[in-house]
Amino acid sequence: MNLKSNQNSGLFLDMRLGRDWVRENAAGKSVLNLFAYTCGFSVAAIAGGATQVVNVDMARSSLNRGRDNHHLNNLDVSKAKFLAHDIFKSWGKIKRMGPYDIVISDPPSFQKGSFALTKDYQKILRRLPELLTEDGLVLACANSPAVTSEFVIDAMKENAPDLKYVRRLDNPEEFADVDPEASLKVQLFKQ
Repeated sequence: MNLKSNQNSGLFLDMRLGRDWVRENAAGKSVLNLFAYTCGFSVAAIAGGATQVVNVDMARSSLNRGRDNHHLNNLDVSKAKFLAHDIFKSWGKIKRMGPYDIVISDPPSFQKGSFALTKDYQKILRRLPELLTEDGLVLACANSPAVTSEFVIDAMKENAPDLKYVRRLDNPEEFADVDPEASLKVQLFKQ
């Protein structure tokens, strides 16, 4: 965490139940963490017994903070890989490191010049089945008031129809929103 940061401290408190889910389901699993940022999901996965976590993010500085987060939590960093790559240009490498039992996709709503949720998320979702094990799971996140949970469900149906919707994870009570569709959406899909 960096409390002196202008916008993001590096730990998203509203994602606590998502990290809890990962920790509770990661034992013995290989995990892919797309848009890893400071690797909160990776910390949760390794704490939960994951055998491998591959963290992918364009920002090397964020991944370096993620590596530090593993050390700060006394975790075996040898189980984590940190790839400072553009996801769209690195599918081959990401795929070769798999297959993955759990894939987490938690993209930014918008990142100038590289990602726009409403335009680019489908490109990610379309490729997920080729990264998964036979009974693999996807945690697909969207934290934008501009999209509803149906946006992700419909995009998955259209782009990765073999992935079946399981459920939406709850948000922490302390982050209740007047309109749940305007808040964080963390949705589980199964191969």
